[in-house]
Amino acid sequence: MGRWKEEKTRRGRNWMTAMGILFLITAAIIALRDLFLISTAYTFGFYLDNFVNSEINNEKFVIAMTIGGGILLFWGYYRKKEDYGPPDEHEWRRSNR
Repeated sequence: MGRWKEEKTRRGRNWMTAMGILFLITAAIIALRDLFLISTAYTFGFYLDNFVNSEINNEKFVIAMTIGGGILLFWGYYRKKEDYGPPDEHEWRRSNR
């Protein structure tokens, strides 16, 4: 019984938090991969210029995925649990095992 109560009180155990972490990890992998591939052929300044130029490239997706992952993390940790009234039969059985 104590284990189930402990899991319910832990914050951030939902799909939004997991997706936020996944987005951030994927963005880091893409950024590091591009840094390695571009810096071997060109200069580091060329890599940084890709973040601010007007072309759509991987660096723009890294920025978008980082913002999206941050929003999902924030939403997953600070989302308020909506209360729709007393639990129905399924929720009652699940919470009283």
